[in-house]
Amino acid sequence: MSTPPITELTTRAREIFRLVVEGYLATGTPVGSKALAGPGGVNLSSASIRSVLADLEAYGLLAAPHTSAGRLPTEAGLRLFVDGIMQVAEPTAEERAAIESRLSAPGPIEVALEATSVLLSNLSSGAGVVMVPKREPRLRQLQLVPLGPNKALAVLVGDDGAVENRVVELPARLPSGALEEASNYISARLAGRTLEEASRFMQAEVSSGRSALDAASSDLVERGLAAWSEDAMQRPVLIVRGQANLLDEAAISDLERVRSLLDDLENKQSVADLLDMAREADATRIFIGSENRLFALSGSSVIASPYRDREGRVVGVVGVIGPTRLNYARVVPMVDFTAQSLGKLIG
Repeated sequence: MSTPPITELTTRAREIFRLVVEGYLATGTPVGSKALAGPGGVNLSSASIRSVLADLEAYGLLAAPHTSAGRLPTEAGLRLFVDGIMQVAEPTAEERAAIESRLSAPGPIEVALEATSVLLSNLSSGAGVVMVPKREPRLRQLQLVPLGPNKALAVLVGDDGAVENRVVELPARLPSGALEEASNYISARLAGRTLEEASRFMQAEVSSGRSALDAASSDLVERGLAAWSEDAMQRPVLIVRGQANLLDEAAISDLERVRSLLDDLENKQSVADLLDMAREADATRIFIGSENRLFALSGSSVIASPYRDREGRVVGVVGVIGPTRLNYARVVPMVDFTAQSLGKLIG
């Protein structure tokens, strides 16, 4: 029997279905007819409740893992609940303050993004994930400090305050003052430019004869820019924190699922590809279990939302990975608020 739209369920069936799903999401255990007939449940006999449960199971919305063990929602049931019944709760004042406080801390954007993934993990009891913006850094300053006859330390400062230290190999018989000349040129002439823009500008100046740099200093500038380029290419595109939260009692009882889930998270490119599907979404997206191939075997869900710069361009994705019994009503608005806060930070 195909899954019916929520409007085709009777009021009684819809209420029992809601109670089963909310009970399961709260406890992680199947919900039985006795619990549904108890305080806060429905005013029906256990026999009537069991009849409705059987109908919901026939629709494919609920399943019984064991005989007389109660019912729990299927992935189709969770999808119906999320799309048609769930009422999201706004983040609490404490949660909003915690998110804004973490993001307002001074430092490079990468530090704020990592802190965001840790915070989401702590607040959701899942794994927090943040896709780092794919952007080329802009130069503010570069200082070349001699370390020895053939090496120098390139101290690179980006316009976002990020500081990178890289060792640069020096050519033999370097003229006195070449390091200082190269450093001054980059800070004075290339500041505010991306790596590609800086390289093009310098090459144009050298080829036209407008550059005051000699050959040795030009070579040093190229070496310094190359050190920055290599570092930028090696920046992680994805930050995942809080994997230990995913090893709940249900997961530990199924070692194969645990192994599958951890293997999935190790494949960061695949996780990034999944999150990339949320980049064009107008709102937070929810992937439940087998709806995404990556986490189909481990039975996990992903809640993800894009964050944008001041021009409205999507620059990254933030989200939470957890078991299918995530508290969707709480986590969805939390992820959405975090995405909005990140957008304000990036500007």
